[in-house]
Amino acid sequence: MTIDVVLPTHLRTLAGIRAGVSLEVEGEVTTRAILDELEARYPVLRGTIRDYQTLRRRPFLRFFACGSDVSLDSPDAPLPRGIAERAEPFMIVGATAGG
Repeated sequence: MTIDVVLPTHLRTLAGIRAGVSLEVEGEVTTRAILDELEARYPVLRGTIRDYQTLRRRPFLRFFACGSDVSLDSPDAPLPRGIAERAEPFMIVGATAGG
C-alpha cells in the first residue's frame, strides 16, 4: 500500500527531495516497514534516521502518526489506520534543544 511521509528539511536536502514522499509498504504498516522502505529508496538516509548497527532512532528525531508521538513505541507496532489509508502522513520531525 502507498503511504505518505513528511521529512524535515535537512533530510529532504540530503536526499535531494523537494517535498514529502510516497512509499509502497508491503504488509503491515509499521515504523520499521516505513523506515526500511525509505532507506532502500534513498540510501543516503541510512544512518541518519536510525543508527546503522542497532537500528534505533537517532536522538533529536521524533516520529508522529495521526497526531500521536510514536517515537518510543515498538518499531514493529502497527501504526494507526489513518497512515495506511493516506488520511494522514507519517511524519519524521527534527526535535530542537536548547535553553
